[in-house]
Amino acid sequence: MAACNQLLASSTRFLLNVKPFQRRKKLSTFNSILPNYTRKPLEYSSKAILGHAETCSAEENLAKAEKDEPSRTISLSAIVTLKYANPTDLKDVIFQLMNASSTTNGRGVVLQLVSSELDPHTREPKLSREAVLNMSNSNGPSSGSSHHQTFRIQFTVDHNFGVPGAIMVYNKYEKEFFLMSISVEGFVNFDCKSWIQPEKVNSRPRVFFSNKAYLPFQTPAGLKKLRERELQELRGDGTGTRLASDRIYDYDVYNDLGDPDKGIERVRPTLGGQQNPHPRRCRTGRPPTIVDANAEIPASCSKPVYVPRDEEFEESKNRYVSTGKLKAVFGYLMFSLVPNLYSDVTNLKIKLPHYQNNSPPGAKGFSDLGDDEFALRVLAGINPLNIERLTNFPPRSKLDPSIYGPLESALKEEHIISHLDGMSVQQAMDKKKLFLLDYHDLYLPFLNQINALDDRKSYATRTLFFLTSAGTLKPVAIELSLPKGELTVSSKQVLTPPIDDTSNWLWQLAKAHVCTNDSGVHQLVNHWLRVHACMEPVIIAAHRQLSIMHPIFKLLKPHLRYTLRVNTTARETLLNANGTIESFYAPGQYCMQLACSAYRDFWRFDQEGLPADLIRRGIAVPDPKHEHGLRLLIEDYPYANDGLLYWSAIDKLVKTYVDHYYPNAVLIQDDKELQAWYREVINVGHADHRFATWWPNLETPDDLIKILTTLIWVASGEHAALNFGQYGRFDPSHPNLMRKLLPQENDPEYASFLENPKEYFLSSLPSLDNSAKFASVLSVISAHSSDEEYIGQRDDLLSWSGEPEILEAFYRFFVDIKMLEREIEERNSDSNLRNRCAVGIPPYELLIPSSGNGATSRGVPNSITV
Repeated sequence: MAACNQLLASSTRFLLNVKPFQRRKKLSTFNSILPNYTRKPLEYSSKAILGHAETCSAEENLAKAEKDEPSRTISLSAIVTLKYANPTDLKDVIFQLMNASSTTNGRGVVLQLVSSELDPHTREPKLSREAVLNMSNSNGPSSGSSHHQTFRIQFTVDHNFGVPGAIMVYNKYEKEFFLMSISVEGFVNFDCKSWIQPEKVNSRPRVFFSNKAYLPFQTPAGLKKLRERELQELRGDGTGTRLASDRIYDYDVYNDLGDPDKGIERVRPTLGGQQNPHPRRCRTGRPPTIVDANAEIPASCSKPVYVPRDEEFEESKNRYVSTGKLKAVFGYLMFSLVPNLYSDVTNLKIKLPHYQNNSPPGAKGFSDLGDDEFALRVLAGINPLNIERLTNFPPRSKLDPSIYGPLESALKEEHIISHLDGMSVQQAMDKKKLFLLDYHDLYLPFLNQINALDDRKSYATRTLFFLTSAGTLKPVAIELSLPKGELTVSSKQVLTPPIDDTSNWLWQLAKAHVCTNDSGVHQLVNHWLRVHACMEPVIIAAHRQLSIMHPIFKLLKPHLRYTLRVNTTARETLLNANGTIESFYAPGQYCMQLACSAYRDFWRFDQEGLPADLIRRGIAVPDPKHEHGLRLLIEDYPYANDGLLYWSAIDKLVKTYVDHYYPNAVLIQDDKELQAWYREVINVGHADHRFATWWPNLETPDDLIKILTTLIWVASGEHAALNFGQYGRFDPSHPNLMRKLLPQENDPEYASFLENPKEYFLSSLPSLDNSAKFASVLSVISAHSSDEEYIGQRDDLLSWSGEPEILEAFYRFFVDIKMLEREIEERNSDSNLRNRCAVGIPPYELLIPSSGNGATSRGVPNSITV
């Protein structure tokens, strides 16, 4: 425990702690941003929106202009597209009917165009006359969807108004609506996709900019102030209570995962390194009395965690989530009713994921994980990110020896020499034939706490693999370690492939413990930390510092979708005390502390790109003669081979895009929005690592290309490889936790193990109830919803209608993704690739870009959507 406390104390504030801002002291007001703005039905100063109060209304001004020079005004026609919620929802049907009939009482949607040009007399943007949209003017469904409706409106502008660059929208109805898009005369488009709040909730007009992309210095004169003020509004002023209708993006620490009012078992130390400034009242209405000031407390006792309104799920996604929860309950009931789940796969009468239906040769139902399958999963399973080349033998720990004992491994050459095809250990390393799956240093500091939990027993593990002439891996040794203590007979033991029945069962137990650690690292480190959590501050900073007009924001926008909402849901139901993660994975209540230590000790942004990660692990070496500039040392490595196809396609698109907007390094260095975004990602989003020397520079186009390619890869391909195969590869022979350590000869249970080793093995696995719940949860988080947007697809190409080079680059990217899919399918049918096409081996489909709905074990969305 002392070591763990030291670990937490040394991590002052880590990435998992970053989330949208939650609690503030004072409610901020719009007046501080746009002064002198007041609103009356169809009568207010249009200039006031831009910071100037006028004595007469906009209507009076335009009426006077028309009287003086009636021929100098023109009308512009616009099409407004709205999206309603599910029409079967009675409340929404009533709302639509009320809106359609409310043509009086000042109701409607008020819109006003803003010119890209300044008025030469006032030096303020030119404004159109207000146009009013009411629901009775609908032109009916668009695109064959009953959820979309279009409306035609007319804007009156001066003849020298110029090109519309922005539009202001004000909702005078009593309920929010979802604004899809606005198209003015077919040549200026506004891609809105936002909820528009009613006047009683939000007294501010929403400002939308045209789809045209501008670097900051290129911003048309009429839009500069609006561009700056929009960013200011999104950043907020650091005060106020966050309301569900707000669009403010800010930071806070993840210090709300615990819930001490529900009992001592839900007390969690604050991971963010910040003590609670004062006791907060919880659901009982009293300060908690069972914890100190450093304990985590829920963010709110009565309200959900704040998420900016534009980050909420759309209606179809919400419907998918609700349906998924019902399916999870049904799935749990089905699994829990199946008898003998582990003993005999042929007894199962329901359709299970394909790993169970393709047991490796010689497998004995669920009680035996074959060596071939065990080794295959480190290359083509749901966690293919941790296998590394062995460069030193025996491997050494990097932990403090004064706390954790000798650094040397217990592995000896005599343990593995007979499995190396006649080579010595040194010869095998020289020929790059030995590989390591090392979970020793990550787990050892937590083992005393984990093993003190009920029904949780773990080791710190190291597993050695040998690369065969067939290109497959075979396990040759497993080292199991425990913290050295008075009651520990042997803190380290080494197991090798079996030679008799007793050693066979011990070998199976050792592999199961390795799988347990692998499951924990997959979910807590690779999936949650490196993908979900590490992308969150990037997304927050992008909204705060990059205008929606900025070309880099426009490039990244599809890759930011839904992630903040997904992460918030994870904090509320998955990562919280006694939540799903703690219930299903071996570290239990120490799950987030383990992830925290991984962030502190192992995460580096400069090594998150796929080529850099492969080189770091010694799996690849730079070689310009090979495709992608890399030579893989394990040639048949499905995750790496398929992933590099994505990396090359993304890199090519990003290079064309960046070179178009930044033909020289000076433009990057002088881009104040871009530089502010990157600085904030480092100094605020990743504050624990803000002084690290490994952060890439952002000074040249090549720097920006590498950064953007990494971000897009992590949000799309890497997340897909880690997430969407979880249900399809659920298998109790690859357990998420173990309940017993290996039996020792002096243990009371050793005799029962010898008498019935299979029963001992099954009693070590998670309970049937735990496995049933686990499978039902995986079925939800591994599935695609109907509104999924897959890589290569973009619905905002009109943003670059005047830039054929960019349109061509997106088209080529789309074609590259289609060709990539075909190439992966061809690889999966190549009998020479033993790790993806052999007897009993399912094809590696996790990086096939397209997918249908549901849990398909394939499909690469643009963003982290689940």
